[in-house]
Amino acid sequence: MIFGTRHRLTGPGGFAAALCAFALATSGCGSSTTSSTPPPTTIASPPTTASAPASTPTPHASTITVDVKDMKFSPATLTVTPGDTVTWKFADRMPHAVQGMGDTAMGINSPIYNKGEWSYTFSVPGTYRYLCPLHPDMRGTVTVQ
Repeated sequence: MIFGTRHRLTGPGGFAAALCAFALATSGCGSSTTSSTPPPTTIASPPTTASAPASTPTPHASTITVDVKDMKFSPATLTVTPGDTVTWKFADRMPHAVQGMGDTAMGINSPIYNKGEWSYTFSVPGTYRYLCPLHPDMRGTVTVQ
């Protein structure tokens, strides 16, 4: 473009010429070689190491039963190891449930049962207190060590 001179793009060819000029101006300089395929890209793979799976089952994991009958948990206090499962077996004339008390026992929350069973696997060491929400005097504790 020459300064001091006004150019008007008119007519059907004017717009096409302007578009072509814009494309040439923005394309930059190229190399003398042309290629129809882009250069190959390589993605580095992380090094592989032999490691144990993230959740390895405890070889000595077991299931401990708590009977829920006669308006009590029996045994009311028990100690387990990480990976153990506690199964509450409900067999009473009254309906009961298991509900954790406090922050550490938040995931312990069974449905209400007259008959049946419900299980929970303890994986983190700590003390887990629970009760029957329908009969708050029914309480129990599971210690995981």
